[in-house]
Amino acid sequence: MNTLLLIGIAMAAGLLVSRAARAVRLPNVTAFLVAGLLIGPCVGHLLSREQVASMGIISDAALGFIAYAIGGEFKLSYLKKIGKTPLVITAFQGLTTAVCVDVGLIAFGVEVPLALLLGAIALATAPAATLMVVRQYKANGPVTQMLLPVVAMDDALGLMVFSISSSVAQGMLGGEITLRSMVLSPLIEIVGSVALGAALGLVLAIGARFFASRGNKLALSIALVLAGVGLCDMLNLSSLLVCMMIGAVMVNMSQQREVLMEQCDRFTPPLFLLFFVLSGSGLDLSVLPQVGLIGLGYLALRAIGKWGGTMLGALCTHADANIRKYLGLTLLPQAGVAIGMSAVVASHFPDLGQQVSTIVLAGVLVFELIGPIITKLALTKAGEIAK
Repeated sequence: MNTLLLIGIAMAAGLLVSRAARAVRLPNVTAFLVAGLLIGPCVGHLLSREQVASMGIISDAALGFIAYAIGGEFKLSYLKKIGKTPLVITAFQGLTTAVCVDVGLIAFGVEVPLALLLGAIALATAPAATLMVVRQYKANGPVTQMLLPVVAMDDALGLMVFSISSSVAQGMLGGEITLRSMVLSPLIEIVGSVALGAALGLVLAIGARFFASRGNKLALSIALVLAGVGLCDMLNLSSLLVCMMIGAVMVNMSQQREVLMEQCDRFTPPLFLLFFVLSGSGLDLSVLPQVGLIGLGYLALRAIGKWGGTMLGALCTHADANIRKYLGLTLLPQAGVAIGMSAVVASHFPDLGQQVSTIVLAGVLVFELIGPIITKLALTKAGEIAK
């Protein structure tokens, strides 16, 4: 089938299901994922796995703009106001999740290398679904304002923990543990991503002065975000960190920040719709019966770790009561970063790769479908979504 026709079908399916989902008050992002599932290779067979994979460039671009939008929330005035709180909460929720999954699975009798790998992957959070829920319902308040920086920093922490855990697992299976693989490689990736994003953000902030029309400003934003995603692929850097930095530098250095963000917000909704429909098409229901007790343990322990770790971090920083109660529940969605980590495991740990991939894919399926719903309920309970 023609690629443009497939894109049209995917977008139409997303719109139709989201319209129907309004009757039961489901978030749009869940509706888009369900639409993708219905037309994908698992149910409707309108899209094959090969066709979904061939449109990966759309997903890469969408993730770049999602990260750029999150970075646009990082105003220095606000960061100074909230201080170290998001950094402490990020560290607590991430490390608590990894430790909770590690210890829980080992207690269930799971091999230590497998538990370490799953614990590191459990840390990863999906910013895309979270941002979509916040935008759809125009959520605002202490929980929402804390949520975006925590989700943003979670990616950097995840890279570090995954590198250390995978190196330890490799050493336990007879490989060699090196300082480079444990610390230097992820540190180089994080520093390189931040530096590249800052440079591109500076180009955007300065370049926007030379264009009068809003259309040209939008074109410049699109060009630099896409360039950032492309350079990350070439240089093995994190596109999420790079694009977040583009948005963060631009919003703090450009006098055109309102126009640039407004134009981008008008451009991206169809792209985000298509991204989630394609993500839903890639979900595989067949992995659910295969996960077994280890998979169920992974799901439960990850949820406990995210919620409990966030509460501990919020208590240590004397954060708002609603942040302690509800922020952890908004961190459940999981998608692209976790799948990427499981692919690395498959290539470096042939004996464990299939089991890790099955459990992680099942986790992505569950957390992507119910995560946005729980996020909406948590923000509603916190009083940050108007009735």
